[in-house]
Amino acid sequence: MNILSKRRIPLAWLLLTRQPLRLFVALSGICFAGILMFMQLGFRDGLFDASVTIHKLFNADLVLMSPRSMSSISMSGFPKRRLIQTRAHKDVIGTTAVNWNFLLWRNPETLSTRAILAMGFEPSESLLIDSDFSLKAEYLKNKGRVLFDVLSRPEFGPIEQWFSNGRKVDTEVAGKKVRVSGLVSLGPSFGADGNIITSRETFLQLLPSTPPGSIEIGLVRINKNANPLKVANSLKNNLPDDVKIFTKDQFIEFEKNYWRTSTAIGFIFTFGAGIGFIVGCVIVYQILYSDVSDHLPEYATLMAMGYSIKNLLGVVAREGIFLAILGYLPAYFSGQGLYLLVRNSTKLPVAMNNERALLIFILILIMCMGSACVAMKRLIDADPADIF
Repeated sequence: MNILSKRRIPLAWLLLTRQPLRLFVALSGICFAGILMFMQLGFRDGLFDASVTIHKLFNADLVLMSPRSMSSISMSGFPKRRLIQTRAHKDVIGTTAVNWNFLLWRNPETLSTRAILAMGFEPSESLLIDSDFSLKAEYLKNKGRVLFDVLSRPEFGPIEQWFSNGRKVDTEVAGKKVRVSGLVSLGPSFGADGNIITSRETFLQLLPSTPPGSIEIGLVRINKNANPLKVANSLKNNLPDDVKIFTKDQFIEFEKNYWRTSTAIGFIFTFGAGIGFIVGCVIVYQILYSDVSDHLPEYATLMAMGYSIKNLLGVVAREGIFLAILGYLPAYFSGQGLYLLVRNSTKLPVAMNNERALLIFILILIMCMGSACVAMKRLIDADPADIF
């Protein structure tokens, strides 16, 4: 048994802590790389999640859309009668026609205008999975009434504060007067900074260019025992090609896929995370390479005392593991704090999840262990004549 196994000397830890300043620089570099990866991937995933916030809230098993619709920010209409035709299917128990478009909202306080996503539906039908929403929808039966999303950006005005204080909130949408009759919690996205919900009657008044027989989204609810995919395939065989049919999960994935493949945003954030990984690799490699180079005589002495090259390589590998763990922890907690700051500032759903936390730890571990492997080459290739 070799000396290292007998004595169990924490050589890797002693080498790391021998020069506190160098250790601090290494951990700072790893932490910075980790924070950069956390933020880039957090923004990317937040973008995808924000783009389907409303999609997830729809009370639907199937969704009808026009084949010309590219995403929530580029919706095209299709004949409402296609939605009516779905009611002939034995498993369909309810439908909801939804109009969807961006209109100009006037801030009632500053009188400035800003685009807001407006959705119109029949108040007697179901729209959201929120059980309390049906009570709020009753107010929309009066013409010119809207429900305002309290999670909208503050640029739309102090709507929640005024409404909660009992003040009448009258403003303009698309140049026409409306009154806020209730509040909902939906959430902004990268495509829409705010949302309002109204009746189809009011929507057509706000946007008279919309044909009365045209809708942008058709929500379909089916029996609990029915298979959504099978019902969707059945409807596809019976409806014309001027409408697409998705399950709710497919509808959500359709939106995410647009932001993932049709825009540069997803690529940019992923690329930024990659840059953080490369920066971390360079920093850790420099630290470990310098450490190995500075201690070559000591390593040679240890080999003369009975340490094998395998033992010494293990020392460098353990240094990489220590750096990974110690650098990851502050990066994780800093990421949590920055996510909170982003959520409060932008109201976007940027939050830590177990999958991302594990992914970043694995990346940091690979970064440190990979750098350690490269630094080991300096020890393996060392010429004894040069060491002494």
